[in-house]
Amino acid sequence: MATINDNYLKLKAGYLFPEIARRVNTFAEANPDAQIIRLGIGDVTEPLPEACRTAMIKAVEEMGDRASFKGYGPEQGYAWLREKIAVQDFQARGAEVDASEIFISDGSKCDTGNILDIFGNNNIIAVTDPVYPVYVDTNVMAGHTGSANDKGEFEGLVYLPVTAENNFTAEIPSQKVDLIYLCFPNNPTGATATKEHLQAWVDYAKAHNSIIFFDAAYESYITDPSLPHSIYEIAGAREVAIEFRSFSKNAGFTGTRCALTVVPKTLKAKAADGSDVELWKLWNRRQSTKFNGVSYIVQRGAEAVYSEEGQAQVKALVSFYLENAKIIREKLTAAGLSVYGGVNAPYVWVKTPNSLSSWDFFDKLLQTVNVVGTPGSGFGAAGEGYFRISAFNSRENVEEAMKRITEKFKV
Repeated sequence: MATINDNYLKLKAGYLFPEIARRVNTFAEANPDAQIIRLGIGDVTEPLPEACRTAMIKAVEEMGDRASFKGYGPEQGYAWLREKIAVQDFQARGAEVDASEIFISDGSKCDTGNILDIFGNNNIIAVTDPVYPVYVDTNVMAGHTGSANDKGEFEGLVYLPVTAENNFTAEIPSQKVDLIYLCFPNNPTGATATKEHLQAWVDYAKAHNSIIFFDAAYESYITDPSLPHSIYEIAGAREVAIEFRSFSKNAGFTGTRCALTVVPKTLKAKAADGSDVELWKLWNRRQSTKFNGVSYIVQRGAEAVYSEEGQAQVKALVSFYLENAKIIREKLTAAGLSVYGGVNAPYVWVKTPNSLSSWDFFDKLLQTVNVVGTPGSGFGAAGEGYFRISAFNSRENVEEAMKRITEKFKV
């Protein structure tokens, strides 16, 4: 009989978001008249920018003509898209990133898990707590951890608590770790990192020959000019960091699927024989073997983000969701709740009232006011007692949800 990868058996019964969907569906079936407002999963709601739609329609038409038809494209992504990304997203901010170091993919969620393919099984891995669950679960699947304890913490991972006491920015570990997951603006807490904070991480990584996995999926929500959008704005980062970005949360590509990963050619790690190996070559080999590239049509849509019209339309989208976040933050604060995030990020992190557990507050919100959020404990042990509310929804739904919540949960 065929055998399985037993590491999957270490995972919790259900990934966080499917469990949320299960509870919501159960409630909806029992209460068919309930007007449920979903502010849980970070899925966008507004239409794709017109510039992107127009470019994709044109690309579809090109696919109908033999002279302009495109079949397999380069696994790394088309050069015309990578060059625009390099110039406008990185070089314009003083970050030294070449187009050849950019790899177009179908999602940063995928890439933050797939990147483990090119790393060994003996690395000491650090994650923040709370943390985006994908970072942890993909390491469990790869066999990099032991079993989980009663708190849900997996043996073999180094957890870095992110709390109100440290302003939700991870403290540098006292021990040596090899791989470090950082996400700023942070999912789920909405916290941001200063240049000084990231410089401390880069300095740590250089001193310990560590690699930072920097998830910048929400960088477009940074409006404070003093905050870095990329880790490559930090001196020395090219020697220690891989960055992940997405078109999902800025241009609404959650269903269209397009993202990118930057692997500098100056980044190296050790082989078993002690020799230095360029990680760019390994990632390029991995992508060329396991990935056929993002479709031509989608990449043309992503390219349109960098047009004058596209830039204005994306900025308007981001501003819309940031205004939603402001409404959520201000309404909940006025109701007496302790609220964090939601300034340079689309997520608001709320302390649950009356010492309710994260899941108890989830159930109470769902059952009493028919509003869905995300239990903080689903992001890790340090998330217990907190709750994430997403700004990704219509203005009407956000305002109605806040009205319902503040009427029932004034502290």
